[in-house]
Amino acid sequence: MNPRKTRTLAAATLAAGALAASMLPATAATEYGDIPTYQQFRADTFVDADAQYVVNGDEPVSSDGKLRQFYDDMVGDKHTGKQLEGGLIVNTVQGKDDKWSASQAMNLTYCVSTKFGSDYSRMVTAMASGSGQWEAASSKVDFVHVPSQDSSCNTRNNNVLFSVEPVNTTQYIARAFFPSTSKRSRNVLVDDSIWTSGSWTPSNILAHELGHSLGFRHEHTRPESGTCFEDNNWRPLTPYDSSSIMHYPQCNGSSSDLSMTNQDRAGIQALYGS
Repeated sequence: MNPRKTRTLAAATLAAGALAASMLPATAATEYGDIPTYQQFRADTFVDADAQYVVNGDEPVSSDGKLRQFYDDMVGDKHTGKQLEGGLIVNTVQGKDDKWSASQAMNLTYCVSTKFGSDYSRMVTAMASGSGQWEAASSKVDFVHVPSQDSSCNTRNNNVLFSVEPVNTTQYIARAFFPSTSKRSRNVLVDDSIWTSGSWTPSNILAHELGHSLGFRHEHTRPESGTCFEDNNWRPLTPYDSSSIMHYPQCNGSSSDLSMTNQDRAGIQALYGS
């Protein structure tokens, strides 16, 4: 696996190693010892083009307050050793599943920015292919491209649910959002390295990111993974799946290409219907 991939699908375990004790094997050392202070963690957390913190590789956090809550949750879980028993897991917010309503899930509208330039058509195709993987698994979700909004494709465009925009960064290949994310932060940002990621096809990378947009967490935060722990704000939908499209290969995953598994298909059906 090349160095770029070991920094993740989307990048830098919690921004170049901050709070790495929660994301790496127990034997891994950090420059802060076991747990950094919040100030150290915040200073080392990557801030992307939208002025949002990026945690867990490809998940945006929109404010200092939410970053502090994220830190407190992780440190608390680290100290208490809290684990859930358990494929696919859904994000939870205040104990409730982070998912779209049945009607909204059937109308997940998006635009693809024309700022992709010569890669615009390829991005349109990759998005259709990535979203199509989830749509094929469940007839209860439907991603809808709205081409008429592509020339003004950003988070301020209220004619679509979310935007797909280019970004220039060395920190990740792509990053997305959860259903609970506010509109001003609801976008998929994609670096042009998506076209040169080897066995990680653009379709599979975007399907992984769109999995987040449906509410799914990284599979490797489950205790069975043994590494890359994030937090316990999730609910299991299926048994643990080391081959899941939502499992980073470098976090003890068993898939080299991020392809979708039958467990992934069962997970979306459990959350949204078959």
